[in-house]
Amino acid sequence: MVTHVSGALLRDIDYRRGVDLDDLLRKTSRTFALAIPLLPEPTRRAVGVAYLLFRVADTFEDATTWPREQRLEALESFVELLELPPAQRLHEATLRAAEWLKRPPVEHEGYLELLGELPGVLAELDTLAPKVSELVVHHTVRTTDGMASVVARADEKGNLRLATVRELKDYCYIVAGIVGELLTDLFLHDAPSLDAERKELERLMRSFGEGLQLVNILKDVGDDAVDGRVYLPAAVPRPELFALARADLDEANQYVQTLQRGGAPRGFLAFTGLSLVLAFAALDRLEADGAGAKVSRPEVMQLFESLERDLDAGVALDLRQRAREQRP
Repeated sequence: MVTHVSGALLRDIDYRRGVDLDDLLRKTSRTFALAIPLLPEPTRRAVGVAYLLFRVADTFEDATTWPREQRLEALESFVELLELPPAQRLHEATLRAAEWLKRPPVEHEGYLELLGELPGVLAELDTLAPKVSELVVHHTVRTTDGMASVVARADEKGNLRLATVRELKDYCYIVAGIVGELLTDLFLHDAPSLDAERKELERLMRSFGEGLQLVNILKDVGDDAVDGRVYLPAAVPRPELFALARADLDEANQYVQTLQRGGAPRGFLAFTGLSLVLAFAALDRLEADGAGAKVSRPEVMQLFESLERDLDAGVALDLRQRAREQRP
């Protein structure tokens, strides 16, 4: 249970210290550290804060050094923290972060630094427009609650094994489909002209997040297994799993095209387009070369430069075709 602190004590302490969001993104992310800076303000700050809060929840879900019950307690505590009034939330974040770091949940230095900087991230959350802050908290709570339901199914040591495609899809929705919903809410809030495409964006938004997540699962299958997490159902043939990922990415492609058709700001298209073209390229590489295969840094830069040229020229985006044209 979260400890309550008097208002007098809160007034005596300044918890609103600055935090470098871009630095934390670089230390905790791969694709999104490249993509989020492409967004215009104020969307960039909102998405950066949201990503880092989702990463805190991910850290607790994936806490390789903690047993199941400790993971569940941390996820519950994080939800309670997010739902506190802002002033009290910052003080509680300081206490909670110190407690969580006494026995670090993971070995990843970037994730541990993020836990230590959580009060600063929450201070950044409080600088967002009230409706935007509400959206970020709402969706972070939803994904954190969903992660808790996944962890509850694991054994006492935290080992998890998904058995069916339905379970895999449900997991991808919890950790990434909700991200697609959050992004869409933020895009519609910050670019009201997109309201004309609201229905189509809402139809496709889950696939945008879920497709990226499924590619990551296919890419990280070996590392996840070492940590006791088997997300890919053993009875499902590999080609079927790749077909599932391609179907999601194709709908994600339609999502980006819908943003473009609706007159979305260039930064929205650069952010979603870069994330998606890299996912298409990664899936092609995995299908050709097997688990663990990666898109090289030079190839990433080539894809980014091609996307930039497409945006400059104002051509209709097709990220699947762009990825294929850039194959080595």
